[in-house]
Amino acid sequence: MDTIVTERVWVVGDSVTTDAMYPAFAMKLPVPQAARHIFYELRPGWTDDVRPGDIVVAGRNFGLGSSRPVAALFRELGVAALVAEEFNSLFLRNAINHGLPALTVPGVTAAFADGDTMRLDFAEGWIENTASGARLEGGALPPLVLEILAAGGILPKLAREGYVPMPTKA
Repeated sequence: MDTIVTERVWVVGDSVTTDAMYPAFAMKLPVPQAARHIFYELRPGWTDDVRPGDIVVAGRNFGLGSSRPVAALFRELGVAALVAEEFNSLFLRNAINHGLPALTVPGVTAAFADGDTMRLDFAEGWIENTASGARLEGGALPPLVLEILAAGGILPKLAREGYVPMPTKA
């Protein structure tokens, strides 16, 4: 996994819940179809515009609510990373466990708007708005987290280390 990413951003606000990201009706759908409904009510049509490699930027309490496996949907769409002022702890664990980088950076929503380009470094914990030059410091991801992300998530990491068999797709 490359620890430095440069890509377009999408900004959402504070207290975005997992229910707003993954509506109840979509939970009955296969992941590829369910992914087409991320932000269904919050940002209608967003999944038509997001491209592989894009970054989602959020405010405080991102991922608040139930433990819906939203990270798998973001990965299905090709989202490269999540950057928020604050993550709900359960949501943060879900993202890392699914191999989706999530970086906490205070002030990120004030420094970016939809369509801006962000350069970020997970290993050093900083982000930069490539147009304005604004650079913000967050917390570097620990080596263990970087290893999990490089493996594609916790289950692939454990499988490579011989601890668990990889689940097969039905």
